[in-house]
Amino acid sequence: MDVQKRNFIIIWIANFLVAGTMTMIMPFLSLYIDTFGDHSDAYVQKWAGLIFGATFITAFIMSPIWGRVADKYGFKPILLINGFGIATSVFLMGFVNSVETFFILRLFNGVVTGFIPTSLAFISSQTAREEAGKKLGTLQMGSVSGTLFGPVLGGLMADTFGFQYTFIITAFSIVLAALLVLFGIKEMKKAKAKRAVQYSRKTILSGLLHHRLMLNIMIVTSLIQIGNFSIQPLLSLYVAELTDSNNVAFLAGLTFSAAGVGNLLFARKWGKLGDDIGYEKVLGALLILSFIFIIPQAFVTSIWQLVICRLLFGIAIGGMIPITTALVRREAPVDIQGEVMGYNSSFRFLGNIIGPMFGGIISGFIGISSVFILTGVLFLLGFAFLYYAKRKPVQDFEDFLAEENRQTSS
Repeated sequence: MDVQKRNFIIIWIANFLVAGTMTMIMPFLSLYIDTFGDHSDAYVQKWAGLIFGATFITAFIMSPIWGRVADKYGFKPILLINGFGIATSVFLMGFVNSVETFFILRLFNGVVTGFIPTSLAFISSQTAREEAGKKLGTLQMGSVSGTLFGPVLGGLMADTFGFQYTFIITAFSIVLAALLVLFGIKEMKKAKAKRAVQYSRKTILSGLLHHRLMLNIMIVTSLIQIGNFSIQPLLSLYVAELTDSNNVAFLAGLTFSAAGVGNLLFARKWGKLGDDIGYEKVLGALLILSFIFIIPQAFVTSIWQLVICRLLFGIAIGGMIPITTALVRREAPVDIQGEVMGYNSSFRFLGNIIGPMFGGIISGFIGISSVFILTGVLFLLGFAFLYYAKRKPVQDFEDFLAEENRQTSS
């Protein structure tokens, strides 16, 4: 087996383990906080929201930093730091007895939570441009599979072994993923570009915010997560409005998983299609499809209708991460791909932060169903930005950065 294939298989398995174990604690987050003392429901709900979002805040800040370090020292050391760091923070979470300590550990967890984004960047750097979409789509199937099974397994483990042992088992699962990387991965050195240039953080960030296509990629990356997370905290409430069943939690889980199944089934296919006909074309089509499939969710009258709509929405939105990552792979100079993908991850985490707040505020004012409609409008807006970028003259990102660098230096 050649090195690239072995690396890919190991990273796929590691992503499955990390994504699965990191979502294991989600089903009982509020219940765990409730064990810290005799607290009111309002107190528990407030801290559950803060603790859930804490990881994304520090991850948003750290992603470009890890990317820049990876460009200099390689992706494997960053994967190991993140893997063992996540395992340590999760292990310690099993022994906390106050919400403040739990919150601090979740913040630290965000500092080292870039394992999956870094693995995407690593595989992208080792993959030929013409097949990046297919490879990244296949890799995403690993993390999505873990995300689907993680909450179910976590809930069962918490009921069987208790909260503390679930954290401990989760930590050891992530250690296993890190050990696979340590002993199984062989990182091939990237070939330096012939006209390699040292770009400052300021130059790279300015280039991303002023280059039409790259800015659009970053915006769409945030929109993906806003679309996923805006309704996620409200889904069980919406399901409760649609059914008289006593199994609301199960039905909410089923509805949430439907999007993941659609994602799992089609991520690789969208990536391959992007390789064949162009990433911009596929990304534009996916934005329109996401708009088409999310709007009907506001008007469903039964659970089965919502499940079908969520499945179709998952099919559309599932192709966007490999497509946007492949676009970054195509545009970014090889010497700064890690940092550029780090910024792309930051925009993803920004969407994770904005999504729940956006959904909560909108639903509080005009109802849960309106969240679907306004999120659909955001996807339509993303398509408009992409359409505008495609109609303008093509900007070579490397030349654009060189010009930004010259202006900064002068």
